Amino acid sequence: MIENEDQARAWLRDLPEADPAAIERLERLVALLAEENTRQNLVSAASLGEVWRRHIVDSAQLLTHVPRGTTPWLDLGTGAGFPGLVIAALRPDCEVVMVESRTRRIDWLERARQALGLERARVAGSRLESVQAFPAAAISARAFAPLSQLLALSARFSTSDTVWLLPKGRSATQELAELSGWSHLFHVEQSVTDAEAGIITGTLQGPIAGRGSIKTRGKRR
Repeated sequence: MIENEDQARAWLRDLPEADPAAIERLERLVALLAEENTRQNLVSAASLGEVWRRHIVDSAQLLTHVPRGTTPWLDLGTGAGFPGLVIAALRPDCEVVMVESRTRRIDWLERARQALGLERARVAGSRLESVQAFPAAAISARAFAPLSQLLALSARFSTSDTVWLLPKGRSATQELAELSGWSHLFHVEQSVTDAEAGIITGTLQGPIAGRGSIKTRGKRR
């Protein structure tokens, strides 16, 4: 379990996608985030002291749950850029679509995307309901909506092969246990940044008139 900034940076260095250019982009992102946070409250001021653990690695760990080369990636409610900007910085070859409806957040995401040279990333600046559907290879959402509501809003982007990556904190197991009406192969993975946090991941088959299967297991690579 990662407990401090030194451990977070060490973990990141071992990530296959974290080549020197990617690390440089992330360093730039951290600097831009700190500067922008003086103008708008993107993240809590306290979390900036642990930005590598709380935001960068917390986002980057999602890459360990999908095959390398997975694209396109849809990130819902990207907000301050997590995990969308981090995924794009580590995988500049990947098409990353970041959905965000708040005007100031949209402006920040677009400026950060350009500053980091993320040409294959784009910001979908509207409510999710207005985004044109496309088959995503991965769908992520960090603190976007309760699980059942999230699926109802975004299942149209999913195929039977789409990998869902949903950091849910302490509520992961409970939200999955309470999910009904969907056929799925979701399970809970342990977050590497918080002993009490979980990530709901797996695939979605579609809506049914009953409950999907529920399974919990440990982290895999």
